[in-house]
Amino acid sequence: MTMADDTLALFGNDLFGDPIRPPSSGPLADEFIVPPFSVLNARDGIWQDRKRAWLRCGIKGEVGRSSPSIHCPNDSWTRGDGGSDDYISVFDPVLTELAYRWFCPPGGEILDPFAGGSVRGIVASLLGFRYVGIDLSSRQIEANNEQAGEICPDNAPLWLVGDSLARLADVPDASRDFVFSCPPYADLERYSDDPRDLSTMNYGDFLDAYNGIVGHAVAKLRPDRFACFVVGDIRSKSGEYRGLVGDTVAAFRSAGCDLYNDAILINAVGSLPMRVRRQFNASRKLGKAHQNVLVFVKGDWRKAAGACR
Repeated sequence: MTMADDTLALFGNDLFGDPIRPPSSGPLADEFIVPPFSVLNARDGIWQDRKRAWLRCGIKGEVGRSSPSIHCPNDSWTRGDGGSDDYISVFDPVLTELAYRWFCPPGGEILDPFAGGSVRGIVASLLGFRYVGIDLSSRQIEANNEQAGEICPDNAPLWLVGDSLARLADVPDASRDFVFSCPPYADLERYSDDPRDLSTMNYGDFLDAYNGIVGHAVAKLRPDRFACFVVGDIRSKSGEYRGLVGDTVAAFRSAGCDLYNDAILINAVGSLPMRVRRQFNASRKLGKAHQNVLVFVKGDWRKAAGACR
């Protein structure tokens, strides 16, 4: 039995049935893993227990990623391959599981236009979904494939190397059941010097490319299906918020999707209490401890919801 098999045994034999949980989790959690409220608390003990169980499968979302040009560690960030003092963002496997179970038909086909690390692909595969992700870094894709070969070789994710605007053309239109991603936060994390990398662009050019990618991704989505992006507002160099959350909503609306849910993900605070005193005293900037989980629908929400049951 592999680590993945052993871990998934904690979630029940039927991956789409009722996972095994402590009795204190309550009736809503028994049915939905966590209550499907508009506030999702990643600090909760049950959430953290489940996250540790996923990581015991062998998922290492940081592998293959160099530390970007940012010094902003918190509990959802970890050190890059170089072991420097820079940190990289790592996606939460529990949030990934919730998005797939709640908004994608069982066994459905998932498209991730900003694939990055291995988390979203491996979780999809272990839950019985078919996943296609796109990332600019061949080094990242190589690391992802190596992990997938060890953890989920029988239903391995497919990662495509290249610019999303170009590689999305390789995905047939109206062929995916769910679009799920976490886009780059403009230049908050700079991943490379490649001019195609959205993190190297000024915000205006970033939005032009971002809108194009969202439009192409929505075209790959079947009618009457959901899409979900996890985003957060980011500050410009002069200090004010740019409005990435609103720009994401606008991009999806231009592509023909309606905003259907807007949830707040409360992240673990990590070192934020140590950093916020100096930050707030100097600038009156609040310590950011949340992200927005935006769910969109293409077509009839009733049919989209029915397909997910």
